[in-house]
Amino acid sequence: MPTLYNRIQGRNLERLAALSDGIFAVAMTLLVLDLHVPSAAQVHSERELAAALCALGPQWLTYGMSFLTLGIFWAGQQTQLNHIEKGTRDLTWIHLGFLLATTALPLSTRLLAEFITYRPALGIYWLNILVLGAMLFWSWSYAGRHGLIREDTPEEVSGSICRRIAIAQSLYAAGAALCLFNTWLSIAAIVLVQLNYVLAPRAWWRKQEG
Repeated sequence: MPTLYNRIQGRNLERLAALSDGIFAVAMTLLVLDLHVPSAAQVHSERELAAALCALGPQWLTYGMSFLTLGIFWAGQQTQLNHIEKGTRDLTWIHLGFLLATTALPLSTRLLAEFITYRPALGIYWLNILVLGAMLFWSWSYAGRHGLIREDTPEEVSGSICRRIAIAQSLYAAGAALCLFNTWLSIAAIVLVQLNYVLAPRAWWRKQEG
């Protein structure tokens, strides 16, 4: 019966994690495959090569941004799955929606690389990040409401995951809003947000003080 099938579907979180790992690996690979080196037919001196490499700056910048983005969201999803005891059909489809947004990132990255000074391109890139964050927030909220989180998970962990997503998305939104003044300023702000979550400077300082 459909009701029984819906109850038994999506229980294995290990398969979901494996699928996620594969999709993130492909998305990260597509980012670097989309980079292009200068054409040998158009370069006839070291000066021309240097100029051509400088012209590729937006591609390398957006590649680095998106690699950090994928790394941050991969780590966030794995953190959630590590604290969820069992899956459900609905939780599986929420994560599939998250992975759908993941596969779109190489496309929004390429768009931004080609039109890095255009606000619509940056807006689409930010929307891609927003959807990723929203799906992760939905996933954790759903798991909490339906009793899927492991019993040994400290209460402060649950609150920390929600706060991290909400704060990160607020910072990304603030950074994206700066494109109203200058897209380069907006990109710099987004990169700073990413570096903050990658390097975790506050945690580093606490460790030094301890």
